[in-house]
Amino acid sequence: MTNVDVSGGMKSTTVQCDDLLALSRLTDEVGEDTLKIAAAGHKFLVEPNVLASSLLNPGGVVKFEAAMAVALDGPHGLTATSAGIRLRGEALKASKIAYEMADELAAKSLEVSRWFAGKAVTATPTVAAATALLTGGAIAADVHANYDGDWMKWLMDHPGMVDNLIGMTPGMISSLGIPVDLATTLDLLAATYPDGNAVVTPSRSHPHADVPKDLHDLMEGLAMRNKPDVLEPRGKDEPVDPANIDVRIIKNAQNEVTGYVVDIPGTKHWNPPGVVESANDTGVNVDAMAGNRTVLQKGIEEALRMAGATDGKPVMLLGHSQGGIVAAQSTPDLVASGYNVTHVVTAGSPVGRIDVPANVQMLSLENRNDIVPRLDAADNPDTANRTTVKFDQNYGDFKNHNIEENYSEAARQLSDPGSKTYHDPAVARYRDSLGAFTNGSQAETRTYRVTREGVN
Repeated sequence: MTNVDVSGGMKSTTVQCDDLLALSRLTDEVGEDTLKIAAAGHKFLVEPNVLASSLLNPGGVVKFEAAMAVALDGPHGLTATSAGIRLRGEALKASKIAYEMADELAAKSLEVSRWFAGKAVTATPTVAAATALLTGGAIAADVHANYDGDWMKWLMDHPGMVDNLIGMTPGMISSLGIPVDLATTLDLLAATYPDGNAVVTPSRSHPHADVPKDLHDLMEGLAMRNKPDVLEPRGKDEPVDPANIDVRIIKNAQNEVTGYVVDIPGTKHWNPPGVVESANDTGVNVDAMAGNRTVLQKGIEEALRMAGATDGKPVMLLGHSQGGIVAAQSTPDLVASGYNVTHVVTAGSPVGRIDVPANVQMLSLENRNDIVPRLDAADNPDTANRTTVKFDQNYGDFKNHNIEENYSEAARQLSDPGSKTYHDPAVARYRDSLGAFTNGSQAETRTYRVTREGVN
């Protein structure tokens, strides 16, 4: 894992803007106090004892009055200083607004430019054909010359193409007379996948599960969930259901629950529109990215209820790929339903367009050579409660998306005091807040099967 970059969290634009606002308020207070001191100083100019002394020493009083006037109302006096301080406070407020506007404008500009690029491609067929011919020919030549015809490896080396193509799609559709943005496009696609009702069945319990001690242990537990044959050995002819979720119940030495960790695996069935598979299929992907409440989300809520998480203890949602999308998308509803969701971890998930409550700490791990986190064509918000760790790991194929080869290793480095990334303030802050999930003495894992009903 190389070229690790951390954004958001303690170093986010939001935090910096909040610091500017706090500084502007402090500056206003100093300016106001200075003005009050100046106002109090003016009283000495007409103080009776000072005026009375002018009879005995008129020259001295004149000098005193002149010096006080300069100190209070001169070019560098307290009154002018107070005004200058308060102007600086207003400048700091203006800087905060300017930073926020610039940040939002940059994101919107990129999205709009991609939209217009897509519209231009389909609105001018001749130019589009020429562009496609030249660009496609150059790409094909590069693939042939430098990648031995391996298109997958080329794409893994040029993952930014995914962002651009997805960002251009709404513009392409709009050129056909259907004005849409990416959110509307996803919502239209989601309508082709029936959702159904969630049915949750307890599968089995592991009362002596491994107790997670850090982020790496937490990610390893998700990796095991993603390979259910490890946790759920079956008979030779008995199939393993990969669509289950786990709820890890963390307890202290006194057998008291300190927290719950929900392991949510990625997509298990790639089905076309109109075809219904499991609660971990393509329909859940599209629904979640469109902002809809999915059958898997309903299943998670029911599994938490069955596991006893209505007790108000902290809850972490930990998801890979689709699981990360659903984890982020579920958070506001779970919080509204009374669950104390405090942490979310996503691995290889496109979550840039999903809103997460400000009091929920979210860590997103993204491999730059993994095309899946790019499927929303959006960067993650640069806010105080959202930390994003990006790194490079390239195997030249879809292994770039695997938990074991990528995201578990990333979590290990974030947990290793010998790693430079370990000491990043945003990472340290997130890691230090995990006590409810990593300071336990014992753990129990309960597995739940989520299926659909009410769908033809």
